[in-house]
Amino acid sequence: MHPTLIDILTGGLLQFTWWELVLVLLVFTQATIFSVTLYLHRSQAHRGVDFHPVLNHFFRFWTWLTTSMITKEWVAIHRKHHAKVETDEDPHSPQAKGIGKVFWEGVELYREARWNRADIEQYGRGAPEDWIERRLYTPHANLGPIALGVINVVLFGLPGIALWAIQMAWIPFWAAGVVNGLGHWWGYRNFESADTSTNLTPWAFWIGGEELHNNHHAFPSSARFAMRRWEFDIGWAAIKGLEAVGLAKVLRVAPRLDIRPNISVPDADTLKALLSHRFQAMTDYQRNVFKPVLAEEAALAGQKLRQLLPRRMRRGLVDDGRWLKPDARDALNNWVAQRPRMQALVEHRKRLAVLLEARSHDAAERLRQLQAWCKEAEESGIASLQAYSQRLKGYALAH
Repeated sequence: MHPTLIDILTGGLLQFTWWELVLVLLVFTQATIFSVTLYLHRSQAHRGVDFHPVLNHFFRFWTWLTTSMITKEWVAIHRKHHAKVETDEDPHSPQAKGIGKVFWEGVELYREARWNRADIEQYGRGAPEDWIERRLYTPHANLGPIALGVINVVLFGLPGIALWAIQMAWIPFWAAGVVNGLGHWWGYRNFESADTSTNLTPWAFWIGGEELHNNHHAFPSSARFAMRRWEFDIGWAAIKGLEAVGLAKVLRVAPRLDIRPNISVPDADTLKALLSHRFQAMTDYQRNVFKPVLAEEAALAGQKLRQLLPRRMRRGLVDDGRWLKPDARDALNNWVAQRPRMQALVEHRKRLAVLLEARSHDAAERLRQLQAWCKEAEESGIASLQAYSQRLKGYALAH
């Protein structure tokens, strides 16, 4: 029996059941997420992976159809986020603009950033500018979602409008709101990176691996976001699957850290690994130097650690209280000043951070400074700092 006109209006040409429509929605939204995380983010913005030209163009077409985002603009805005992270120039930092603004108005912030054409040209270099980009995708960006709406209604009838609405809200909510907002506000951190990035959860397949935001900020050019055994990056799983059939080529992943035993003096391998894993070094300092001494200070004072120093202020030790409010930062500095051992640890951390972040190209001088730092750390008389220095000297990149 052929569908009537009423059937076509209510159920479209395909006459799908509700569970078939749910399946279509899941496939469509996952394709959109993959287009963003695999193509726009990992491939175009950070050059961590290359895809076959046919797959590249599918991602570009699907992004145009479902989001109206222009590749060059997305790439430029994201690269600027990394270059200016947590400053007033960051296009979407909750620290600078407020979590409410970024979470609820992330799309407006993206649109505002699009109008800064100088930034788009500066940070968007290397994005596609071929014939179809110049003639269709860029000048007619809004035509994509309109075409998608028509296709949905034709195929699925009136329920297609609901599918279209959800598709239109998917990236603005999960990417512009959740990842850009909560990904710099709430969650756990594997690495003490020089920003407030967090991992929202160790697994959230519906946002393509973007939930592992702190891992990404620690190693921006890595095509793999998962860094711990219990973390799952569905985007990386997709890349490996595509690589297996010749549709993807991985260019960069985060280097693995090896710890060599019995290294008496830091060498060139130590320095190379330390510069690659500087955020890991700062994380180790927080966990293996500050934490034991804080526990000892609490025991001496007959207090619990949270009473001795609130958790947020403890985290502030690793970055000089950069993200604390002024009164909390002053309170932390006063607390440290009253404890000579903590003051020594803070000073050693500052010196190590300066050494790691310096832009000097004189490797020999930097190695000399590292050797001097380790020597002084081991002469400090502070057991946790001495043990940290011994471990640091064994840093090497795993082969």
